[in-house]
Amino acid sequence: MIAGTEAAPSRVLASFRGLIGCCPNCGRGRLLRNFLKPVDQCSACGEAYGHLRADDAPPWMTILIVGHIVIPALLAVEQSYEPPTWVHLTIWPLLTLVLTLILLPRCKGLVLGLLWSTGAPGSERG
Repeated sequence: MIAGTEAAPSRVLASFRGLIGCCPNCGRGRLLRNFLKPVDQCSACGEAYGHLRADDAPPWMTILIVGHIVIPALLAVEQSYEPPTWVHLTIWPLLTLVLTLILLPRCKGLVLGLLWSTGAPGSERG
């Protein structure tokens, strides 16, 4: 599981490192090479990540977080200010898109860090 001789980081530390896009093992290399594509291995410590599959967890987490931010904000603005419909149709889809693009890679990194720290095999192949 771990390429180096150092002790493995805790699950919380590995998950946090994944959340910020760093290697869960060493914290120096990158975890994602493109927007959502994990690197095959860390450039700093050589730990392999290409086999880990996050599947549906990152989109689910992103939808959950964005929904809990946007919907209460939309309802609060409607209750307080009653803006015209065109304002709602301009602000809320744009806010939803921006939050989704910001949170999705971070949620993927969090899930990959958690998968790595638990020693999950990461695929259906045994």
